[in-house]
Amino acid sequence: MTRFILGSASPRRLDLLTQIGARPDQVVSPDIDETPLPREAPRALALRLAERKAAAVPAGPGDHVLAADTVVALGRRQLGKPRDAAEAEAFLRLLSGRRHRVYTGIALRGAERMWSRVVETIVRMKPLSDGEIAGYLESGEWRGKAGGYAIQGRAAAFIPWIGGSHSNVVGLPLVETANLMRAAGLRP
Repeated sequence: MTRFILGSASPRRLDLLTQIGARPDQVVSPDIDETPLPREAPRALALRLAERKAAAVPAGPGDHVLAADTVVALGRRQLGKPRDAAEAEAFLRLLSGRRHRVYTGIALRGAERMWSRVVETIVRMKPLSDGEIAGYLESGEWRGKAGGYAIQGRAAAFIPWIGGSHSNVVGLPLVETANLMRAAGLRP
């Protein structure tokens, strides 16, 4: 029996998959080192981590494993998941009033092949007041979010414009994911 496995602990990715009718048979959180390599560009990091996550999930010979990794970048500077509120505040201050890029690497591993790609979205954040930053930090929504914000939550009020895929910023570009699934012979 062929299984479709989501290699991600992210509830947002699971929710996004179900929006396109793709229901994983199993959800597994891959355990890999996510440390960027020296001078690794954000786009390359997102792709490498997605492929490593897909490869790290145990699967049977006919199974398919989908994994993804999202990187928020301001130039070449990568803004990962903040360790604490102070780092989240620093990220929000850096992003305030500026454009940044969100890269999501997606990888789908089959028995004989790995399909993968990176999707890029440009995001503009409005200038944030001290009160907006303090309120957002108090909400706790920044926890576990690349760049320290969640566009699908309260931070939606901070984003006046995006260029590209909204679902990419949430954590899984749906059009491209569906295309990879079709290429692998899966029907989302």
